[in-house]
Amino acid sequence: MATAPVDVRVDGIFRRVDAFEYAWCLRLNRGCQQRRFVRDLFAAVSKLGDGVFWYALIFLLPAVYGEAAVMPSVRMAVVGIVGVLLYKYLKSRLVRERPYISLAGIVPGTPALDRYSFPSGHTLHAVSFTVLAVASFPELAWLLVPFAMLVAASRVVLGLHYPTDVAAGAVIGATLAFLSMALTAGVG
Repeated sequence: MATAPVDVRVDGIFRRVDAFEYAWCLRLNRGCQQRRFVRDLFAAVSKLGDGVFWYALIFLLPAVYGEAAVMPSVRMAVVGIVGVLLYKYLKSRLVRERPYISLAGIVPGTPALDRYSFPSGHTLHAVSFTVLAVASFPELAWLLVPFAMLVAASRVVLGLHYPTDVAAGAVIGATLAFLSMALTAGVG
């Protein structure tokens, strides 16, 4: 997929924000570089956040909760598809290079799935799926909220995202989740 030229203003904004976030990125990434168990833990969390954990959740909810989980699972699947389309579109337009590409001293703790970082798709999905699942099944919060937070943290620790990528992914994910619940209120 060809990328459109980045607006000079957007590129300038990202450069200023990158410089501001550099110290945080470097500090968090050092733990990954200096301690293998930190890298391995966050790499495993990140890999699960690629989709495996969330796909399993979508399919397991109806198996565990029966018919009451069908609509929440459908919502999660639809939001997942919309989330992928949206973050891929934004990444192709905004073309913010990943920290390990543009910042000295940042080492990727695991391979990136694509070249650009804004917004974090992992975080978008972790937040949207967590909001949707917990809204229907609050007893899952003890598992899903910490896991979503670890997924979000993993993206910065592994040198794959800036904190603002993660924050944007979280805001977009929450927005998609709440919008889907509002649009389907009273259904199922």
